[in-house]
Amino acid sequence: MQIKSRVYNNTLYVVLCGELDEHTAYHTRHTLDEIFDKNDFRQIIIDLSELDFMDSTGIGVLIGRYKRMKDRGISIFICNPSSHAEKIFKMTGLYDIMPKIS
Repeated sequence: MQIKSRVYNNTLYVVLCGELDEHTAYHTRHTLDEIFDKNDFRQIIIDLSELDFMDSTGIGVLIGRYKRMKDRGISIFICNPSSHAEKIFKMTGLYDIMPKIS
């Protein structure tokens, strides 16, 4: 799993690359927490265009980051999900808490 990030106009853009599963969850969680803690922003956009696979562990990672940011009053949005990720987000209702944007 590779994670790219940058801040532009008070928005943190994060691109998840690779697979988000039980094997990469710890690294992903830890890296996202570091990125979230060291940057100043008002919202987060997570780009899933380079995410090849995500399982239930990956969902847990994203929900955990959502809860952490919600406590700080920061919204998370999802963009460019693969058809696999799109199906997971719709089935689990994740778009209700992390809306999809274009």
